[in-house]
Amino acid sequence: MNSANILFIALGAIALVGGLAVLGTAMRGRPGERPRHAAMLIGGMMVTAFGMLMIAFAISGASAQPLNYGAAQ
Repeated sequence: MNSANILFIALGAIALVGGLAVLGTAMRGRPGERPRHAAMLIGGMMVTAFGMLMIAFAISGASAQPLNYGAAQ
């Protein structure tokens, strides 16, 4: 793994933890009754999913073989 992949994994983990924190705050605030908590619920889910995708793409990109389009088959 190179330093770019480690950076993406670290940023993804920060986004994942931050999104889960926002989700927890939104769930305690009754999102069905208050529009602010409903927006926090949606935003928390989006940030959590973004963090998971960043981590997944960084790991899969680091473990994949490089493509060589110029090679004869």
